[in-house]
Amino acid sequence: MTGSIAAVVFLTLIACLVLTVPIGFSLGIASLGYILYTKQLTFGFIAQNMVTGCDSFPTMAIPFFIFAGELMGGGGISKRLLNLANVFFGRIQGGLAIVTVVVCMFFAAISGSGPATVAAVGGMVIPTMLEKGYDKKFVLALIAAAGSIGVIIPPSIPMVIYAVTTNSSVSTLFLAGFVPGILIGLVLIAYSYFYAKKMGYKGDDEPFSVKRALRETKEGFWAILSPVIILGGIYGGIFTPTEAAAVSVIYSIIVGCVIYRELDLKKLIQCTKNACETTASILIVIGCAAGFSKVLTLGRIPTTVASAMLALTDSKIVILLLINVLLLIVGCFMETLCAIMILAPILYPVVTAMGVDVTHFGIIMVVNLAIGFITPPLGVNLFVASRVGETTLDTVIKGIIPFLALMIITLLCITYIPAISMFLPNLMG
Repeated sequence: MTGSIAAVVFLTLIACLVLTVPIGFSLGIASLGYILYTKQLTFGFIAQNMVTGCDSFPTMAIPFFIFAGELMGGGGISKRLLNLANVFFGRIQGGLAIVTVVVCMFFAAISGSGPATVAAVGGMVIPTMLEKGYDKKFVLALIAAAGSIGVIIPPSIPMVIYAVTTNSSVSTLFLAGFVPGILIGLVLIAYSYFYAKKMGYKGDDEPFSVKRALRETKEGFWAILSPVIILGGIYGGIFTPTEAAAVSVIYSIIVGCVIYRELDLKKLIQCTKNACETTASILIVIGCAAGFSKVLTLGRIPTTVASAMLALTDSKIVILLLINVLLLIVGCFMETLCAIMILAPILYPVVTAMGVDVTHFGIIMVVNLAIGFITPPLGVNLFVASRVGETTLDTVIKGIIPFLALMIITLLCITYIPAISMFLPNLMG
């Protein structure tokens, strides 16, 4: 019975995706297929789960972080981070490339979104890097890869979704994301340095001066303070991650409107419009995916998959490798939040049976799907980078291969060395 239910549900889902039905509606239709086949539930089940799926306190963080990311890009925060990073790293060979990665890491710590990071940072650094003689495919691929760190370094929207789906701690996941995110950033910085040395890209000609450093530090003080307030407030016990998201919105409005004065009424309206559009599409997916997840549970599909994988092999190394391969393939074709909502309930029983910590698996899953941001054909960051760089998608794809290889190697380190993810959560108790 379970096999026939799984066939009905997944064949319906695949058929909808092939017909280019939006992913949220595809999940709802697949749930409807289960209802029609089993006749165990009423049609109201889907509507009910769409409401209850979005009706949780942690989920409220998503629209706030999306809105905060839009406000930070429009309010001049990202620009100040770039200028400050350039003072300290710009003179190194390939300095602009290194600055780009550093700024993406900082912006990730205040936006929680990969595409938002690419759009905000790319719009500023691409023209400058091209003027300095950098190869266009390297520039766009670097920004796309560095932007994927946006969902690994906290706050992270996918981590919130994973926590809601598996009933785990958002704060612990955020804490676990720091070291893996920084590690990926360091790997990208190292590659940028050696590539720039090989290609002969020079650093910034302007000499370092204390006066300039103090000026840019003063100018960028409020931008740097943003992640300190957000993350410090969470781990200091002052507010929850959801409350921190709301605080980040208020902080971004104050800094953009009052301090930097770059966020006027027109920009504020546009930022609000963009955030509402993004939030609406995400919440539809979350609502439909909640119903789909319940359908999988009722059909005993997760436990069946877990039993099948454990029967295949009892080696934790092999199972984690198979899961990584599955997630990397899924990341090529499915949006990150959807993949988490669908696969987390299926894979969670498998990894817990193997003794893998739920937080560690959450980081493995998020890093896998972050790589999906730079993997064709879906690769959202690739599309955003090509649009910001005003070029074809082929140009970005040609440059992304070495970054993709490096991130997969780093992923394997994160997978098989749990201490990378669990160091800070264990340290903080």
